[in-house]
Amino acid sequence: MPSSQYFASCPKGLEQLLLQELSSLGALDVRETVAGVYFSAEPQLVYSVCMWSRLANKVFLPVVNGPVQEADDLYRLAGTIPWEAHFLPNAKMRVDFSGTNDLIRHTNFGGQLIKDAVVDRLRDVHGERPSVSKDDPDLIVNARLSRGKVHISLDLSGDSLHRRGYRAGQGIAPLKENLAAALLIRSGWPEIAKAGGALIDPMCGSATFLIEGAMMAADIAPGILRKRFGFHGWKQFDETLFAPVKDGALERKRQGLAGKLPEIRGYDIDPSVLDRAEDNIYAAGLGKVVRVSKKAINEFKKPTHKEIDTGLVICNPPYGERLGEIDGLRNTYHQLAQSIKTELPGWQFGVFTGNPELGKELRLRARKKFKFFNGTIPSELLLFDIVSGDQATLRESKEGKEDKTQQYNGSLHQRPLSPGAEMVANRIAKNRKRLASWLNKENIQCYRVYDADMPEYSAAIDVYGNELHIQEYAAPASVDERKAQTRFDELVHATAATFKVEEDKLHTKERRRNKGKRQYEKLHSGAAENSHFFEVNEGQAKLLVNLQDYLDTGLFLDHRPLRKRIFEEAKGKKFLNLFCYTATATVHAALGGASSSVSVDMSNTYIDWAARNFALNNVHKTRHLLERADCITWLKQCREGFDIIMLDPPSFSNSKKMDDVLDIQKDHVQLIERCMDILLPGGKLYFSNNFRKFKLDDALLNKYQVEDIKQATLDVDFSGNSKIHHCWEISAK
Repeated sequence: MPSSQYFASCPKGLEQLLLQELSSLGALDVRETVAGVYFSAEPQLVYSVCMWSRLANKVFLPVVNGPVQEADDLYRLAGTIPWEAHFLPNAKMRVDFSGTNDLIRHTNFGGQLIKDAVVDRLRDVHGERPSVSKDDPDLIVNARLSRGKVHISLDLSGDSLHRRGYRAGQGIAPLKENLAAALLIRSGWPEIAKAGGALIDPMCGSATFLIEGAMMAADIAPGILRKRFGFHGWKQFDETLFAPVKDGALERKRQGLAGKLPEIRGYDIDPSVLDRAEDNIYAAGLGKVVRVSKKAINEFKKPTHKEIDTGLVICNPPYGERLGEIDGLRNTYHQLAQSIKTELPGWQFGVFTGNPELGKELRLRARKKFKFFNGTIPSELLLFDIVSGDQATLRESKEGKEDKTQQYNGSLHQRPLSPGAEMVANRIAKNRKRLASWLNKENIQCYRVYDADMPEYSAAIDVYGNELHIQEYAAPASVDERKAQTRFDELVHATAATFKVEEDKLHTKERRRNKGKRQYEKLHSGAAENSHFFEVNEGQAKLLVNLQDYLDTGLFLDHRPLRKRIFEEAKGKKFLNLFCYTATATVHAALGGASSSVSVDMSNTYIDWAARNFALNNVHKTRHLLERADCITWLKQCREGFDIIMLDPPSFSNSKKMDDVLDIQKDHVQLIERCMDILLPGGKLYFSNNFRKFKLDDALLNKYQVEDIKQATLDVDFSGNSKIHHCWEISAK
C-alpha cells in the first residue's frame, strides 16, 4: 500500500511527546491535535508504531468523515465505504462509537447504525452477514461524532496499546503504562539511564514506573508481549512486512538484556501489593533487572550493595479522596521529601500528584512542573533537584505556612468548618427545619434534605433513617476538577456536622449516567452478602436499602407519593409493575390489598432484592409473582389483564439480556399502547420516566384520557426539583 494518513490517540497532556516519538520512529507530516497526533506512513511503519510507541493508546486508519444532519446519515455515510476491501470473509467485527448530539442521544444507537451499514454492505458482497463480537473481534470499526460530523476509522491497534501484557496484578490505583512512560520521559530518565544512573520508586505499588523504566533502559519494545494487534484481522495486513518488525524487536530485546543495565529498585509497605508487583515484573521478563522489597517511607535508605552516585527517584503517592485521608497523607508527603533529601543528594526527584495541597507538603521548590491527566484527574509532575544543604533543598513555602491547618484527631463532625462548609451546613439546617413538621406529620423516615440548592455545591443528600447518602453530580467540564473535589469535601463535612454523625454513617457516590449493566453490579467486592443491607419504613411497608454496594439504593425517593397512591387504590385489584426495580411499589400494592400482582425486571439482582422485600412484608409469591424477563418481550407475550399498571422504564437500555434496544423517547408509544391493550376496563396506567428532555407523543393525547400528575407525585422534599421525573395517569376514553 502507498503511504496513508493515520491518527494515533493518547491521553491529554501527552500530545507533544507523542509527536516527538512518532517523528523519531520515521513518521511524516506529523500534526498535533487534542488527545492525539496525525501522521503519514507506509504500512510497515504503522506496524512499527504499534510495536514501539510507548505513549499512544490507539492507531487508527481514517476511512471517511462527513456531516450528520439526521440519524440515517450515519448509515448512509458508512455504507459508502468498500468494507470488503478491509474485512476478510467470515470476519468478526465490533463498532466502537463515541459522541452524542440532539439526533444521536445514545452511543449504542449510533454504533448500531454504523454496524448495520457495515454488515449490510458485506452481506451484499459476500452473500452472508458477518458476525458481531464485542469481546473477540477480528477488526474494530471506530466512529467518533463531534460537532455535527462523524469520523469513521479502522482500529489497527486493537486492544489499547497502553496494555503491554505484563500486568498480572495491580495496586489500588495503578498508573496506565503509557502515562508512566510519559512521566519518566519528562523526568529525564532516558538520559539518566544512558549515563548509568539508577531508578528508584519508594512507593512502587504495582511497579509500573520500574517496569516501564527497565523496558526503556533495555530497549524493549512496549508491544513485544502482545500476541496480536488490530491489524492482524485486517484484509490488507502483510505478514512479510510485519515479520521483520517483530524479529527486529526480539533481537533488540536480547541485546538490551545482555548489556549493562542500571540499578532499578522499588519499595512498598504492603506485602500483598509487592507480591503483585513481582508477578508483573516476572511477566515482563525483568526478574533479573527489577527488584522490589518491603520498606516504609520513614525507613527509606539509599541502597548500599553497590556504588550508586546519581539517578532518578520517582513516585506516585496517593492523593486522598476524603477529608480524613488527606489529613493523614500530609505527613506522608513531608516524610517522603525528608527521606529523599537526606538519603539521595545529587539525585533527580519526581512526584506525580493529583492533589496540589498535598504537593505543598513536600516543602521543596520545584524546578519544573508538567500538567497531565491521570484518568479524569488533573495532575502535575513536580520535578526537583536534590542537592546538598538544608537551605538549598528544604523550605517552608509561604503558601504552606498560610495553608497549614491544625490536625484534629476527633470525628469529622467535630472539626471546624471552612467558610464554604459552614455556608452549606446553614442551608442543610434550614432545609431540615422547613421539612420537620411535614416529616413528623407523615411519619417519613427516608427523604431528600438537599438537592444542589447551591449550584457550586452540586449534590443530593438523602436521609435513610440514621444513615446519609450523598450523591455528587458530575461537575461540568468547565469546572476545575480539583475545585469540584474541594467543594464536595466541604459538603460532606457540612453534612456530618449538621447531622452530628460519624463517617461510617455517610455514604458518598458520584452520580453518572449508567451504562449497560453497571447499575446492577456491586461497587464493592469482598463484603459479606448481606452486610450493607438495612431496613427502613415507608408507610406500612418495610423495605431493604443498600447505600454502599450499588449505584442505586433500592428505593427511589421521588416516587414516594406514587407508591402511596397505588397503596390506596390497590384493594381487590390486579397490579402489574413493569421495570419493577426492587418491587417497592408492588409491596405497597400488596399491603393495600391487591388481589394479585406481577412484577417484571430483567435483573437477577433486583428480582432477588424484590423477593427479600416480599419476605420482609409477608407478601406471598403464590399470588404476587416475580418474573425475571425483558419487559418488552414479556409485554408482547402477555395475555392477562390488569387493573393498575405501573410503567417506569429507563431512558435507554441495550442490555445483552434484552432482545431489542430501548430508547424511551422513540419507543414509549409502542410500550404505552401495549399496556393499554391489557388494561382492564376502568383501569389506570401510571407511566413515568426521568429523561429530562422527554416529550409525550401528541397521538397518545388524542387516543387516551391522559392526565399529567407530575406535580401531584412530588412531595415537599422534591419541590425544588420539578424535573426529577415525568408522570402521567392514562386511562381509556
